[in-house]
Amino acid sequence: MVIGSGFGGLAAAVRLGARGYRVTVLERLDAPGGRARVHRQDGFTFDAGPTIVTAPFLFEELWALCGRRLADDVELVPSSPFYRLRFADGSTFDCSADPAAMRAEVARLSPGDVGGYERFMRLSERMCRVGFEELGHAPFCSVASMARVAPDLLRLGGLRSVHGLVARHVRDERLRVALSFHPLLIGGNPFSASGLYALIAHLERRWGVWWAMGGTGSLVRGLVGLVEGQGGRVRLGAEVRRITARDGRATGVVLASGEAVAAEVVVSNADSAWTYERMLPPEHRRRRWTAGRLRRARHSMGLFVWYFGTKRRYENVGHHTILLGPRYRGLLRDIFSRKVLPPDFSLYLHRPTATDPSMAPPGCDCFYVLSPVPNLDAANLDWEAAAAPYRRAIARHLSETLLPGLEEAVVTSRVATPLDFRDDLLSPRGAGFGLEPVLWQSAWFRPHNRSEELENLYLVGAGTHPGAGIPGVLSSAKVLDALVPHARAV
Repeated sequence: MVIGSGFGGLAAAVRLGARGYRVTVLERLDAPGGRARVHRQDGFTFDAGPTIVTAPFLFEELWALCGRRLADDVELVPSSPFYRLRFADGSTFDCSADPAAMRAEVARLSPGDVGGYERFMRLSERMCRVGFEELGHAPFCSVASMARVAPDLLRLGGLRSVHGLVARHVRDERLRVALSFHPLLIGGNPFSASGLYALIAHLERRWGVWWAMGGTGSLVRGLVGLVEGQGGRVRLGAEVRRITARDGRATGVVLASGEAVAAEVVVSNADSAWTYERMLPPEHRRRRWTAGRLRRARHSMGLFVWYFGTKRRYENVGHHTILLGPRYRGLLRDIFSRKVLPPDFSLYLHRPTATDPSMAPPGCDCFYVLSPVPNLDAANLDWEAAAAPYRRAIARHLSETLLPGLEEAVVTSRVATPLDFRDDLLSPRGAGFGLEPVLWQSAWFRPHNRSEELENLYLVGAGTHPGAGIPGVLSSAKVLDALVPHARAV
């Protein structure tokens, strides 16, 4: 039984199906995908969450387990450049997989930093080899498992922040931003996320940044097809209220409808805090994570997302653009530490129709723009009142920078705030990415993939090891290969 149909839950279902289990996936919403679900509105297709694919081999592995090829069901096309960073002064920086092109971009901004950039990328490569390739799919269920790798993690810079690590190698402030912003992609503050997350720079270079034609939802549909092709089932509108247990073992779930469903193995793709605090009966919450530590844990920032379609096309705007505001450290301090809504913002602008016109009606463009904001720990921030003026401020900024005449061109619109993440996705504190990726909430210090409370209860997704992002949640499902035994013959 898999609770939740995000990428982590669907990947777990495929892997368990390949190990001989008959799998049922329970999804409380009316469509699969979790954060990766799809909104269709007025002829436009909006991916609700993830918009890029990195480490596509993790998807290819899932298709191979079913005797199929990913390319048979989903067309992935490379993004080049990966994305363009646009700084507040109007200068730009294009990120790509081409080492020579990247050196030229660095030299264009700061010739004296080319050597430091190359040293940083060599360090990122070592971090990626250890932190992702070797440990991303390895279980951390004991102190010993952490002790074995701690020296390597610390030697590579785990005690430093990502920004601190980057600042040791390059001096130009724009380059420091360009090389350190990656933790924001998984819910982290570059000034506090462990330096180990600098591995993302090499991960992108090695495996590229890809777009799934038809949108990320095409990957969700493909995974659902794999589950059903194995004889499994995805049940929509099936909200889990409680995990049942007997003699220290998970035995199934009870749905909101009152239906009891038995299972030999239960895998939760719900947020780890929600799993333990809302689905697990109090008598089974005794260990360090479930007996209060999750309530004290640091959660990622919130997200404000505006999905909109225009009646015209903006041909000069690329697929992925990051518009940086006038502040970097101060903006992130407001969001992560002070928990106030800043008057300025940095934005990620996604224009899928730059690559895939099928996402919008002919002659139109499809967009979403994402702004990091405080999570719901923010005092005196009422999103029901703040959402509309905040959206208007973003629209004005985009109109003045990349999308002239935007406000007159918009023909369809919808907004998501941290309230939607809390209410629709059951994300505690409305956090966009679950637990914040700081060192003491990583690897063994994160809620374990195998529950400490009940036998045969496992966790996948952003709230467990290794963390958020598509490579992270797919790897969390891969961890189960080392933890869940093969199904018994019947």
